[in-house]
Amino acid sequence: MQGITRRERGTLYILMAGVFLSFLNQTLMNTALPSIMHEFNISTSLGQWMTNGYMLVNGVMVPLTAFLIQRFKTRDLYLAAMAIFLLGTLVAGFAPNYGVLILGRMVQAIGGGVFGPLMNVVVMNLFASDRRGAAMGMIGLALNFAPTIGPTLSGTIVSYTSWRWLFLGIAPFMIVDLIFAIFNLENIGDQQFLKFEFLGVVLSSIGLGTLLYGFSNVGNGDWSNPNVWGFILMGLLITGAFIFQQTHTKVPLLNLKVFVYHNFWVSVLINVVLMTALYGGALMLPLYLQSVRGFSPMISGMVLMPGAIITALLSPTSGKLYDQYGARVLAPIGLIITFFGTVILATLSMHTPIWVPVLGQFIRQLGLVLVSMPIQTEAFNAVPLALMPDASASFTTVRQVSASFGTATLITIYSLVSLQKEQAGMVTHLAQLSGIHVAFWTAAILVLISAAMTLLLRKRKV
Repeated sequence: MQGITRRERGTLYILMAGVFLSFLNQTLMNTALPSIMHEFNISTSLGQWMTNGYMLVNGVMVPLTAFLIQRFKTRDLYLAAMAIFLLGTLVAGFAPNYGVLILGRMVQAIGGGVFGPLMNVVVMNLFASDRRGAAMGMIGLALNFAPTIGPTLSGTIVSYTSWRWLFLGIAPFMIVDLIFAIFNLENIGDQQFLKFEFLGVVLSSIGLGTLLYGFSNVGNGDWSNPNVWGFILMGLLITGAFIFQQTHTKVPLLNLKVFVYHNFWVSVLINVVLMTALYGGALMLPLYLQSVRGFSPMISGMVLMPGAIITALLSPTSGKLYDQYGARVLAPIGLIITFFGTVILATLSMHTPIWVPVLGQFIRQLGLVLVSMPIQTEAFNAVPLALMPDASASFTTVRQVSASFGTATLITIYSLVSLQKEQAGMVTHLAQLSGIHVAFWTAAILVLISAAMTLLLRKRKV
Protein backbone atom coordinates (compact mmCIF):
# COMPACT_ATOMS: atom_id res chain seq x y z
CA MET A 1 0.00 0.00 0.00
CA GLN A 2 2.43 2.57 -1.21
CA GLY A 3 1.56 6.23 -1.64
CA ILE A 4 -0.22 6.73 1.69
CA THR A 5 1.13 7.79 5.06
CA ARG A 6 1.88 5.42 7.92
CA ARG A 7 -1.10 6.74 9.91
CA GLU A 8 -3.43 6.31 6.94
CA ARG A 9 -2.17 2.74 6.58
CA GLY A 10 -2.90 2.23 10.26
CA THR A 11 -6.43 3.53 9.70
CA LEU A 12 -6.95 0.92 6.97
CA TYR A 13 -5.73 -1.93 9.17
CA ILE A 14 -7.99 -0.87 12.05
CA LEU A 15 -11.01 -0.72 9.75
CA MET A 16 -10.11 -4.07 8.18
CA ALA A 17 -10.17 -5.66 11.64
CA GLY A 18 -13.68 -4.30 12.19
CA VAL A 19 -14.87 -5.59 8.80
CA PHE A 20 -13.36 -9.02 9.49
CA LEU A 21 -15.02 -9.33 12.91
CA SER A 22 -18.37 -8.14 11.54
CA PHE A 23 -18.45 -10.58 8.60
CA LEU A 24 -17.16 -13.40 10.81
CA ASN A 25 -20.18 -12.90 13.07
CA GLN A 26 -22.60 -13.40 10.18
CA THR A 27 -21.69 -17.10 9.86
CA LEU A 28 -20.23 -17.91 13.27
CA MET A 29 -23.56 -19.08 14.69
CA ASN A 30 -24.54 -21.63 12.01
CA THR A 31 -22.57 -24.58 13.39
CA ALA A 32 -23.27 -23.63 17.01
CA LEU A 33 -27.05 -23.53 16.55
CA PRO A 34 -27.79 -27.12 17.77
CA SER A 35 -25.89 -26.49 21.05
CA ILE A 36 -27.76 -23.21 21.64
CA MET A 37 -31.13 -24.83 20.82
CA HIS A 38 -30.42 -27.62 23.32
CA GLU A 39 -29.36 -25.28 26.13
CA PHE A 40 -32.37 -22.96 25.80
CA ASN A 41 -34.82 -25.69 24.67
CA ILE A 42 -36.01 -23.84 21.55
CA SER A 43 -37.23 -24.93 18.11
CA THR A 44 -35.23 -24.77 14.87
CA SER A 45 -37.38 -21.94 13.47
CA LEU A 46 -36.77 -19.87 16.60
CA GLY A 47 -33.10 -20.79 16.55
CA GLN A 48 -32.68 -19.44 13.03
CA TRP A 49 -33.14 -15.95 14.44
CA MET A 50 -29.56 -16.19 15.66
CA THR A 51 -28.55 -15.56 12.04
CA ASN A 52 -31.73 -13.99 10.63
CA GLY A 53 -31.95 -11.35 13.36
CA TYR A 54 -28.36 -10.29 12.77
CA MET A 55 -28.83 -10.14 9.00
CA LEU A 56 -32.10 -8.18 9.31
CA VAL A 57 -30.71 -5.43 11.53
CA ASN A 58 -27.46 -5.34 9.57
CA GLY A 59 -29.41 -4.95 6.31
CA VAL A 60 -31.59 -2.18 7.73
CA MET A 61 -28.51 -0.31 8.96
CA VAL A 62 -26.69 -0.20 5.62
CA PRO A 63 -28.79 2.50 3.83
CA LEU A 64 -28.45 4.67 6.93
CA THR A 65 -24.64 4.45 6.70
CA ALA A 66 -24.60 6.72 3.62
CA PHE A 67 -25.89 9.50 5.88
CA LEU A 68 -23.76 8.54 8.90
CA ILE A 69 -20.49 8.41 6.92
CA GLN A 70 -21.02 11.92 5.57
CA ARG A 71 -22.48 13.42 8.75
CA PHE A 72 -19.89 12.15 11.26
CA LYS A 73 -16.11 12.04 11.27
CA THR A 74 -14.49 8.68 10.44
CA ARG A 75 -12.94 8.32 13.87
CA ASP A 76 -16.10 9.17 15.84
CA LEU A 77 -18.31 6.92 13.73
CA TYR A 78 -15.96 3.94 13.92
CA LEU A 79 -15.42 4.24 17.68
CA ALA A 80 -19.18 4.40 18.28
CA ALA A 81 -19.85 1.45 15.96
CA MET A 82 -17.13 -0.72 17.53
CA ALA A 83 -18.31 0.15 21.06
CA ILE A 84 -21.87 -0.89 20.14
CA PHE A 85 -20.55 -4.03 18.45
CA LEU A 86 -18.55 -4.91 21.58
CA LEU A 87 -21.53 -4.23 23.86
CA GLY A 88 -23.72 -6.59 21.82
CA THR A 89 -21.01 -9.26 21.90
CA LEU A 90 -20.73 -9.12 25.70
CA VAL A 91 -24.53 -9.13 26.13
CA ALA A 92 -24.78 -12.25 23.93
CA GLY A 93 -21.84 -13.97 25.63
CA PHE A 94 -23.36 -13.60 29.11
CA ALA A 95 -27.01 -14.01 28.00
CA PRO A 96 -29.09 -15.75 30.72
CA ASN A 97 -31.86 -16.68 28.25
CA TYR A 98 -32.52 -16.84 24.52
CA GLY A 99 -34.31 -13.47 24.36
CA VAL A 100 -31.25 -11.67 25.72
CA LEU A 101 -29.03 -13.64 23.33
CA ILE A 102 -31.07 -12.42 20.33
CA LEU A 103 -30.97 -8.87 21.74
CA GLY A 104 -27.18 -9.09 21.92
CA ARG A 105 -26.98 -10.30 18.30
CA MET A 106 -29.13 -7.40 17.12
CA VAL A 107 -27.05 -4.86 19.04
CA GLN A 108 -23.97 -6.42 17.39
CA ALA A 109 -25.57 -5.89 13.98
CA ILE A 110 -26.20 -2.18 14.63
CA GLY A 111 -22.48 -1.62 15.01
CA GLY A 112 -21.38 -4.22 12.46
CA GLY A 113 -23.53 -2.72 9.70
CA VAL A 114 -21.34 0.39 9.62
CA PHE A 115 -17.93 -1.22 9.03
CA GLY A 116 -18.20 -2.44 5.42
CA PRO A 117 -19.56 0.75 3.81
CA LEU A 118 -17.20 2.91 5.89
CA MET A 119 -14.23 0.81 4.77
CA ASN A 120 -15.18 1.19 1.10
CA VAL A 121 -15.47 4.95 1.35
CA VAL A 122 -12.12 5.30 3.12
CA VAL A 123 -10.34 3.23 0.44
CA MET A 124 -11.90 5.23 -2.39
CA ASN A 125 -10.76 8.46 -0.74
CA LEU A 126 -7.21 7.31 -0.03
CA PHE A 127 -6.29 5.69 -3.34
CA ALA A 128 -6.24 6.82 -6.97
CA SER A 129 -8.45 4.79 -9.34
CA ASP A 130 -5.50 2.84 -10.78
CA ARG A 131 -4.44 1.58 -7.31
CA ARG A 132 -7.79 0.94 -5.67
CA GLY A 133 -7.89 -2.69 -6.79
CA ALA A 134 -4.84 -3.62 -4.70
CA ALA A 135 -6.33 -1.93 -1.63
CA MET A 136 -9.75 -3.53 -2.16
CA GLY A 137 -7.98 -6.87 -2.59
CA MET A 138 -6.62 -6.53 0.93
CA ILE A 139 -10.13 -5.78 2.17
CA GLY A 140 -11.37 -8.79 0.22
CA LEU A 141 -9.22 -10.90 2.51
CA ALA A 142 -11.53 -9.84 5.37
CA LEU A 143 -14.77 -9.84 3.37
CA ASN A 144 -14.31 -13.26 1.76
CA PHE A 145 -12.19 -15.09 4.33
CA ALA A 146 -14.24 -14.26 7.44
CA PRO A 147 -17.60 -15.81 6.34
CA THR A 148 -15.81 -18.87 4.96
CA ILE A 149 -13.75 -19.56 8.08
CA GLY A 150 -16.75 -18.90 10.37
CA PRO A 151 -18.32 -22.40 10.28
CA THR A 152 -14.93 -24.10 10.69
CA LEU A 153 -13.95 -21.93 13.64
CA SER A 154 -17.39 -22.29 15.18
CA GLY A 155 -17.38 -26.08 14.80
CA THR A 156 -13.97 -26.35 16.46
CA ILE A 157 -14.87 -24.10 19.41
CA VAL A 158 -18.26 -25.74 20.05
CA SER A 159 -16.70 -29.22 19.88
CA TYR A 160 -14.35 -28.45 22.77
CA THR A 161 -16.04 -25.77 24.85
CA SER A 162 -19.23 -23.71 25.29
CA TRP A 163 -20.86 -21.74 22.47
CA ARG A 164 -20.48 -18.66 24.70
CA TRP A 165 -16.79 -18.54 23.73
CA LEU A 166 -17.90 -17.65 20.19
CA PHE A 167 -18.67 -14.26 21.75
CA LEU A 168 -16.37 -14.04 24.75
CA GLY A 169 -13.40 -15.35 22.76
CA ILE A 170 -13.55 -12.60 20.14
CA ALA A 171 -14.45 -9.76 22.55
CA PRO A 172 -10.76 -9.21 23.48
CA PHE A 173 -9.93 -8.68 19.79
CA MET A 174 -12.63 -6.01 19.63
CA ILE A 175 -11.23 -4.33 22.74
CA VAL A 176 -7.70 -4.30 21.26
CA ASP A 177 -9.01 -2.88 17.97
CA LEU A 178 -10.99 -0.24 19.88
CA ILE A 179 -7.89 0.81 21.84
CA PHE A 180 -5.82 1.04 18.66
CA ALA A 181 -8.60 3.11 17.05
CA ILE A 182 -8.71 5.54 19.99
CA PHE A 183 -5.02 6.35 19.59
CA ASN A 184 -4.36 5.85 15.87
CA LEU A 185 -7.51 6.28 13.77
CA GLU A 186 -7.52 9.28 11.43
CA ASN A 187 -10.44 11.10 9.84
CA ILE A 188 -10.67 10.47 6.10
CA GLY A 189 -12.79 12.59 3.74
CA ASP A 190 -14.83 15.71 4.43
CA GLN A 191 -17.56 16.00 7.03
CA GLN A 192 -20.90 17.31 5.75
CA PHE A 193 -23.60 18.61 8.04
CA LEU A 194 -26.51 16.90 6.32
CA LYS A 195 -30.12 17.13 7.44
CA PHE A 196 -31.50 13.89 8.90
CA GLU A 197 -34.10 12.49 6.48
CA PHE A 198 -36.57 10.88 8.89
CA LEU A 199 -39.11 9.61 6.34
CA GLY A 200 -36.38 7.96 4.29
CA VAL A 201 -35.05 6.14 7.38
CA VAL A 202 -38.54 4.88 8.28
CA LEU A 203 -39.35 3.69 4.74
CA SER A 204 -35.98 2.03 4.17
CA SER A 205 -36.01 0.32 7.57
CA ILE A 206 -39.54 -1.06 7.24
CA GLY A 207 -39.17 -1.87 3.52
CA LEU A 208 -35.85 -3.70 3.75
CA GLY A 209 -36.69 -5.24 7.12
CA THR A 210 -39.94 -6.82 5.91
CA LEU A 211 -38.36 -7.90 2.60
CA LEU A 212 -35.44 -9.65 4.34
CA TYR A 213 -37.80 -11.11 6.95
CA GLY A 214 -40.02 -12.57 4.22
CA PHE A 215 -37.06 -14.25 2.53
CA SER A 216 -35.77 -15.57 5.86
CA ASN A 217 -39.11 -17.35 6.44
CA VAL A 218 -38.70 -19.60 3.39
CA GLY A 219 -37.13 -22.23 5.62
CA ASN A 220 -38.95 -25.15 3.98
CA GLY A 221 -39.55 -23.71 0.52
CA ASP A 222 -43.21 -22.85 1.25
CA TRP A 223 -43.87 -19.55 -0.56
CA SER A 224 -47.64 -19.91 0.02
CA ASN A 225 -47.19 -19.08 3.71
CA PRO A 226 -48.45 -15.52 4.41
CA ASN A 227 -45.32 -14.96 6.53
CA VAL A 228 -43.37 -15.37 3.30
CA TRP A 229 -45.31 -13.82 0.43
CA GLY A 230 -47.08 -11.29 2.64
CA PHE A 231 -43.88 -9.80 4.05
CA ILE A 232 -42.09 -9.96 0.68
CA LEU A 233 -44.98 -8.13 -1.02
CA MET A 234 -45.12 -5.54 1.77
CA GLY A 235 -41.34 -5.13 1.57
CA LEU A 236 -41.40 -4.61 -2.19
CA LEU A 237 -44.19 -2.01 -1.95
CA ILE A 238 -42.57 -0.04 0.87
CA THR A 239 -39.11 -0.25 -0.72
CA GLY A 240 -40.70 1.02 -3.95
CA ALA A 241 -42.19 3.93 -1.97
CA PHE A 242 -38.72 4.58 -0.49
CA ILE A 243 -37.15 4.72 -3.98
CA PHE A 244 -39.87 7.10 -5.21
CA GLN A 245 -39.51 9.30 -2.13
CA GLN A 246 -35.72 9.41 -2.41
CA THR A 247 -35.81 10.47 -6.07
CA HIS A 248 -38.25 13.30 -5.28
CA THR A 249 -36.77 14.82 -2.14
CA LYS A 250 -34.19 17.61 -2.08
CA VAL A 251 -31.99 15.98 0.58
CA PRO A 252 -32.17 12.18 0.10
CA LEU A 253 -30.99 9.69 2.70
CA LEU A 254 -29.52 7.63 -0.15
CA ASN A 255 -28.64 9.36 -3.43
CA LEU A 256 -29.88 6.90 -6.06
CA LYS A 257 -28.30 8.91 -8.87
CA VAL A 258 -25.37 6.50 -8.54
CA PHE A 259 -27.39 4.15 -10.78
CA VAL A 260 -27.08 6.48 -13.79
CA TYR A 261 -23.41 5.48 -14.10
CA HIS A 262 -23.20 2.60 -16.56
CA ASN A 263 -20.53 0.38 -15.02
CA PHE A 264 -22.02 0.87 -11.56
CA TRP A 265 -25.46 -0.50 -12.38
CA VAL A 266 -24.00 -3.26 -14.58
CA SER A 267 -21.67 -4.32 -11.73
CA VAL A 268 -24.58 -4.28 -9.28
CA LEU A 269 -26.64 -6.44 -11.67
CA ILE A 270 -23.79 -8.94 -12.08
CA ASN A 271 -23.41 -9.05 -8.30
CA VAL A 272 -27.15 -9.70 -7.80
CA VAL A 273 -27.06 -12.81 -9.98
CA LEU A 274 -23.74 -13.97 -8.52
CA MET A 275 -24.82 -13.57 -4.87
CA THR A 276 -28.07 -15.39 -5.62
CA ALA A 277 -26.01 -18.34 -6.88
CA LEU A 278 -23.24 -18.29 -4.28
CA TYR A 279 -25.16 -17.75 -1.04
CA GLY A 280 -27.87 -20.23 -1.97
CA GLY A 281 -25.27 -22.72 -3.16
CA ALA A 282 -23.19 -22.31 -0.01
CA LEU A 283 -26.09 -23.68 2.04
CA MET A 284 -26.31 -26.85 -0.06
CA LEU A 285 -22.84 -28.21 0.71
CA PRO A 286 -23.37 -28.48 4.52
CA LEU A 287 -26.75 -30.10 3.79
CA TYR A 288 -25.04 -32.68 1.58
CA LEU A 289 -22.27 -33.39 4.08
CA GLN A 290 -24.38 -33.50 7.26
CA SER A 291 -27.95 -34.46 6.26
CA VAL A 292 -27.20 -36.76 3.30
CA ARG A 293 -23.78 -38.22 4.14
CA GLY A 294 -23.99 -38.01 7.95
CA PHE A 295 -20.68 -36.26 8.54
CA SER A 296 -20.21 -34.19 11.70
CA PRO A 297 -20.33 -30.37 11.72
CA MET A 298 -16.58 -30.47 12.40
CA ILE A 299 -15.91 -32.43 9.18
CA SER A 300 -18.32 -30.16 7.30
CA GLY A 301 -16.34 -27.14 8.49
CA MET A 302 -13.02 -28.73 7.55
CA VAL A 303 -14.26 -29.31 3.98
CA LEU A 304 -14.63 -25.53 3.66
CA MET A 305 -11.16 -24.82 5.05
CA PRO A 306 -9.03 -25.12 1.85
CA GLY A 307 -11.38 -22.74 0.04
CA ALA A 308 -11.06 -20.27 2.90
CA ILE A 309 -7.27 -20.49 2.77
CA ILE A 310 -7.08 -19.85 -1.00
CA THR A 311 -9.40 -16.88 -0.49
CA ALA A 312 -7.06 -15.40 2.09
CA LEU A 313 -3.94 -16.00 0.00
CA LEU A 314 -5.25 -14.70 -3.33
CA SER A 315 -7.40 -11.71 -2.29
CA PRO A 316 -4.49 -9.20 -2.40
CA THR A 317 -3.30 -10.68 -5.72
CA SER A 318 -6.75 -10.41 -7.29
CA GLY A 319 -6.79 -6.71 -6.41
CA LYS A 320 -3.45 -6.14 -8.13
CA LEU A 321 -4.68 -8.07 -11.18
CA TYR A 322 -7.72 -5.79 -11.29
CA ASP A 323 -5.49 -2.70 -11.37
CA GLN A 324 -3.58 -4.26 -14.27
CA TYR A 325 -6.35 -5.81 -16.37
CA GLY A 326 -9.71 -4.49 -15.11
CA ALA A 327 -12.98 -6.30 -14.37
CA ARG A 328 -13.81 -6.88 -18.07
CA VAL A 329 -10.91 -9.35 -18.25
CA LEU A 330 -10.75 -10.69 -14.70
CA ALA A 331 -14.45 -11.19 -13.88
CA PRO A 332 -15.30 -13.60 -16.76
CA ILE A 333 -12.27 -15.76 -15.91
CA GLY A 334 -13.28 -15.89 -12.25
CA LEU A 335 -16.89 -16.70 -13.10
CA ILE A 336 -15.97 -19.54 -15.47
CA ILE A 337 -13.75 -21.04 -12.74
CA THR A 338 -16.64 -20.67 -10.27
CA PHE A 339 -18.92 -22.42 -12.78
CA PHE A 340 -16.65 -25.47 -13.01
CA GLY A 341 -16.42 -25.70 -9.21
CA THR A 342 -20.21 -25.57 -8.96
CA VAL A 343 -20.57 -28.32 -11.59
CA ILE A 344 -18.33 -30.58 -9.49
CA LEU A 345 -20.62 -30.03 -6.50
CA ALA A 346 -23.70 -30.65 -8.67
CA THR A 347 -22.46 -34.19 -9.46
CA LEU A 348 -21.77 -35.44 -5.90
CA SER A 349 -23.15 -38.88 -5.02
CA MET A 350 -23.65 -41.01 -1.92
CA HIS A 351 -20.23 -42.58 -2.37
CA THR A 352 -18.16 -39.63 -3.61
CA PRO A 353 -14.77 -39.45 -1.84
CA ILE A 354 -14.55 -36.55 0.62
CA TRP A 355 -11.78 -34.88 -1.37
CA VAL A 356 -14.19 -34.21 -4.26
CA PRO A 357 -16.45 -31.71 -2.42
CA VAL A 358 -13.24 -30.20 -0.96
CA LEU A 359 -11.96 -29.71 -4.53
CA GLY A 360 -15.29 -28.34 -5.79
CA GLN A 361 -15.52 -25.81 -2.96
CA PHE A 362 -11.85 -24.91 -3.43
CA ILE A 363 -12.40 -24.16 -7.13
CA ARG A 364 -15.56 -22.16 -6.35
CA GLN A 365 -13.65 -20.00 -3.87
CA LEU A 366 -10.75 -19.60 -6.30
CA GLY A 367 -13.15 -18.22 -8.90
CA LEU A 368 -14.99 -16.07 -6.36
CA VAL A 369 -11.81 -14.36 -5.17
CA LEU A 370 -11.05 -13.36 -8.78
CA VAL A 371 -14.44 -11.75 -9.31
CA SER A 372 -16.01 -10.44 -6.08
CA MET A 373 -13.72 -7.54 -5.17
CA PRO A 374 -12.87 -6.62 -8.80
CA ILE A 375 -16.59 -6.25 -9.56
CA GLN A 376 -17.11 -4.16 -6.43
CA THR A 377 -14.10 -1.96 -7.23
CA GLU A 378 -15.35 -1.55 -10.81
CA ALA A 379 -18.69 -0.34 -9.47
CA PHE A 380 -17.09 2.24 -7.16
CA ASN A 381 -14.59 3.43 -9.77
CA ALA A 382 -17.50 4.35 -12.03
CA VAL A 383 -18.90 6.83 -9.50
CA PRO A 384 -17.61 10.32 -8.53
CA LEU A 385 -15.92 10.50 -5.13
CA ALA A 386 -18.66 12.76 -3.76
CA LEU A 387 -21.22 9.96 -4.28
CA MET A 388 -19.07 7.20 -2.80
CA PRO A 389 -21.01 6.82 0.50
CA ASP A 390 -24.24 6.40 -1.49
CA ALA A 391 -22.59 3.97 -3.94
CA SER A 392 -21.18 1.84 -1.11
CA ALA A 393 -24.48 1.73 0.79
CA SER A 394 -26.49 0.97 -2.38
CA PHE A 395 -24.12 -1.80 -3.49
CA THR A 396 -24.07 -3.43 -0.04
CA THR A 397 -27.86 -3.22 0.37
CA VAL A 398 -28.57 -4.84 -2.99
CA ARG A 399 -25.98 -7.54 -2.25
CA GLN A 400 -27.66 -8.46 1.03
CA VAL A 401 -31.14 -8.59 -0.49
CA SER A 402 -29.95 -10.73 -3.41
CA ALA A 403 -28.10 -13.08 -1.01
CA SER A 404 -31.31 -13.54 1.01
CA PHE A 405 -33.33 -14.03 -2.17
CA GLY A 406 -30.81 -16.55 -3.49
CA THR A 407 -30.85 -18.55 -0.27
CA ALA A 408 -34.66 -18.62 -0.25
CA THR A 409 -34.87 -19.56 -3.94
CA LEU A 410 -32.38 -22.43 -3.84
CA ILE A 411 -33.88 -23.76 -0.59
CA THR A 412 -37.24 -23.78 -2.38
CA ILE A 413 -35.83 -25.69 -5.35
CA TYR A 414 -34.12 -28.16 -3.01
CA SER A 415 -37.29 -28.65 -0.91
CA LEU A 416 -39.66 -29.09 -3.86
CA VAL A 417 -37.43 -31.59 -5.67
CA SER A 418 -36.77 -33.55 -2.46
CA LEU A 419 -40.49 -33.69 -1.64
CA GLN A 420 -41.41 -34.76 -5.16
CA LYS A 421 -38.84 -37.58 -5.11
CA GLU A 422 -39.97 -38.76 -1.67
CA GLN A 423 -43.60 -38.84 -2.79
CA ALA A 424 -42.51 -40.93 -5.77
CA GLY A 425 -41.10 -43.53 -3.34
CA MET A 426 -37.42 -42.53 -3.13
CA VAL A 427 -35.74 -42.90 0.27
CA THR A 428 -35.23 -39.65 2.16
CA HIS A 429 -31.47 -39.17 1.86
CA LEU A 430 -31.50 -39.93 -1.90
CA ALA A 431 -34.43 -37.54 -2.36
CA GLN A 432 -32.45 -34.86 -0.55
CA LEU A 433 -29.45 -35.57 -2.76
CA SER A 434 -31.61 -35.04 -5.86
CA GLY A 435 -32.74 -31.69 -4.48
CA ILE A 436 -29.14 -30.68 -3.84
CA HIS A 437 -28.18 -31.65 -7.40
CA VAL A 438 -30.90 -29.45 -8.95
CA ALA A 439 -30.05 -26.55 -6.63
CA PHE A 440 -26.36 -26.68 -7.59
CA TRP A 441 -27.18 -26.92 -11.32
CA THR A 442 -29.41 -23.85 -10.92
CA ALA A 443 -26.53 -22.03 -9.22
CA ALA A 444 -24.18 -23.07 -12.05
CA ILE A 445 -26.55 -21.61 -14.67
CA LEU A 446 -26.79 -18.35 -12.71
CA VAL A 447 -22.98 -18.12 -12.60
CA LEU A 448 -22.89 -18.51 -16.40
CA ILE A 449 -25.47 -15.73 -16.73
CA SER A 450 -23.22 -13.50 -14.58
CA ALA A 451 -20.28 -14.31 -16.87
CA ALA A 452 -22.32 -13.32 -19.94
CA MET A 453 -23.35 -10.06 -18.28
CA THR A 454 -19.70 -8.98 -17.96
CA LEU A 455 -19.87 -8.25 -21.70
CA LEU A 456 -22.00 -5.23 -20.77
CA LEU A 457 -19.12 -3.62 -18.87
CA ARG A 458 -17.51 -0.71 -20.71
CA LYS A 459 -13.76 -0.32 -20.94
CA ARG A 460 -12.60 1.83 -18.04
CA LYS A 461 -11.00 5.18 -18.64
CA VAL A 462 -7.36 5.42 -17.56
